[in-house]
Parts: sequence; structure tokens; C-alpha cells
Amino acid sequence: TEAAELGSVGAHFNLGLAYYQGDGFQVDKAKGIQFWEKAAMKGHAKSRYNLGILEGDYDRAVRHFLISAKMGDKESVEEIKQFFMNGEATKEQYKEALKGYQDALE
Repeated sequence: TEAAELGSVGAHFNLGLAYYQGDGFQVDKAKGIQFWEKAAMKGHAKSRYNLGILEGDYDRAVRHFLISAKMGDKESVEEIKQFFMNGEATKEQYKEALKGYQDALE
């Protein structure tokens, strides 16, 4: 927790995971999400992906996945692809995710 207090993005992600799953802590999903939100705001792609997975609103979930796809998160591209195939994301959003992902890899 000291690393998180010092602003470590990885520590925020790991604490989010630990609290969300109850690994070494009592399960506290809300606290886990708070840690992921802090990490996501500092550019942590997997935290942003996790927030997208947990989001109940499709538009907000797509926005999370677009951001993390542009940071090079392949799973986010796959989520947007599934949303597109189910009619929950537009073709433009899927194209934007693919391009952003490809740009991040370069």
C-alpha cells in the first residue's frame, strides 16, 4: 500500500485486484474499483479494461475499451469487436479501436 500512496500505477492496479478478488484482503469490490479508477486515470490500460468489463452502460464501456485499445490492450479491441458484432458499438468505433491499437504497437 505504500507504493500506491506514492502514486505507483502498478500498485494501484494490484491493490484493485487484491481488494476486488479478496486476495490478502476482505473482498471489497468498491474499493478495488476505486484503485482501478486511480490507475486508469494515470494511463494503466488493464485497469481501464477492467472498468470497461464492469461497466453496465454499453456506451461508457466502449469508451473505456477505446482508451485502453489505444494504449495497446488487445483484449479491449476484442471486446469492442464483440460489441460491434452484437450491435452495441459502431463500425467507426471498431475501426478506431483497431487503428489505435495498431498505432500503439508501432
